[in-house]
Amino acid sequence: MSYKLSIAVIFLSFAGLFACTQPEPKIQLQSGDILFRGATSGKISEAIDKVTQTSGETHFSHVGLVENSDTGMVVLHASPDGGTCVVSLDEFLHPEGDSVMVVAYRLKAEWQKAIPAALTKAKQLKGKPYNFSYILSDTAHYCSEFVYLAFAADSVFVLEPMTFKDPKTNEFFPTWMEYYQKMGLEIPEGQPGCNPNGMAASYKLERIGKIN
Repeated sequence: MSYKLSIAVIFLSFAGLFACTQPEPKIQLQSGDILFRGATSGKISEAIDKVTQTSGETHFSHVGLVENSDTGMVVLHASPDGGTCVVSLDEFLHPEGDSVMVVAYRLKAEWQKAIPAALTKAKQLKGKPYNFSYILSDTAHYCSEFVYLAFAADSVFVLEPMTFKDPKTNEFFPTWMEYYQKMGLEIPEGQPGCNPNGMAASYKLERIGKIN
């Protein structure tokens, strides 16, 4: 190998290494962005991810809707602790003080017009309790149900038959068996519903990047 060629190879190698180590540019969130939060160490969070995962790249168990409000960036979501509520962006990014992976998605241009009505609807749903049964309800909502309803007027998201089975074994995930047994309910296998992993896979969204 000639001296000039060797220098060129070394230069390109360093350039590639430098490019790989550069941090991703900071994401500028905007109203209507949808934040998907990764699975936490909780049993239910893990169970949601296990039975709804659509690819090896998504491990989401929670979702919220961004609004750039007068008081700053906030997230509208439904949580087991607060029901349907509005929290600061920082609180959403660090549930109970933990730091979890959060990835931002944005509606593609042709569906952006649905955002104003969705934010209005989400605020109208504020104050309702959390839907612990995960069976669609008019009086309580779980996280992805809340976001689905916010955009329902424009049919941005669709309902799919729910499953609580481990895709590897086709058997009910043990955590869900215990969960519904304690509630005194049958597992709502096959009933219409939605989940964060399924929503993130929608062709109507584009991935913006990681926040955390």
